[in-house]
Amino acid sequence: MERVTDNVYVETGFPGCNTGFVVTAEGVVIIDTPMVPANAQQWRQEAARFGPILYVINTEPHTDHAAGNYWFGAKVVAHEGTRQAILEAKISDLTDSLRTMAPNSAPLDPAFHYRVPEITFSHKMSLHLGQHTFNLINMPGHTASETAVYIPEEKVVFTGDNLNLAIPIFVKSLPDAWLDSLTEIKQLDVEKIVPGHGKVSDKSCIEPVREAVQYWIDGIKAAIEKGWSLEETLEKNTLAERYPMINRPPLNVMARNSIIDLYQYFKR
Repeated sequence: MERVTDNVYVETGFPGCNTGFVVTAEGVVIIDTPMVPANAQQWRQEAARFGPILYVINTEPHTDHAAGNYWFGAKVVAHEGTRQAILEAKISDLTDSLRTMAPNSAPLDPAFHYRVPEITFSHKMSLHLGQHTFNLINMPGHTASETAVYIPEEKVVFTGDNLNLAIPIFVKSLPDAWLDSLTEIKQLDVEKIVPGHGKVSDKSCIEPVREAVQYWIDGIKAAIEKGWSLEETLEKNTLAERYPMINRPPLNVMARNSIIDLYQYFKR
């Protein structure tokens, strides 16, 4: 666990996404939840040392960010699109992720179910606790409902997977809006950025991610301009020259699905 500021703690070592919590004068706010059951319970116990856990905020609906809601009793807050996606999620989505990303994890509790957000917003909302403000801002990109959680008093923002420091994933994404959202993140008055995946950083991490997103967009657009079919694009693309990890699971599946979705998005 890394202490990012006096009141913000982050764990970047769990399988799946980064998770964090903020300690306020009234209690604790969790931002994204671990998908591995043992990690979720460990994180809940760790956060509870600092006070009652009052809220869980999900930055997006994917299982590595939201499945762990089950192990937290607090109210869940998220974008309305995230709520809808969680309502439609299948337990097999989680078991498949656990099988790939955490094969040694214990089986799911038979009573497991997805906990959906009880509190939702459409574009922006603010949550006030003690001396802290949690500004939730819809920043479409990696998903349509992707949410940045900006805590101005700490000069920290949690970005969800709009900032994935390993490789951008474009499954059901909004690639053009993604670039705009990165600009919006850069305009925030922050000193620390907690990405969806990767080490805690500062604004210096934004431009490399922007360049990576643009690289994927340009590559798929070029394939379309050459008249390649989807099958040819999947076969001939050179993305692995820059990202050799996309030839290995689980990124091989994610990368293939990203190419498919980008191709279909720009072919419209």
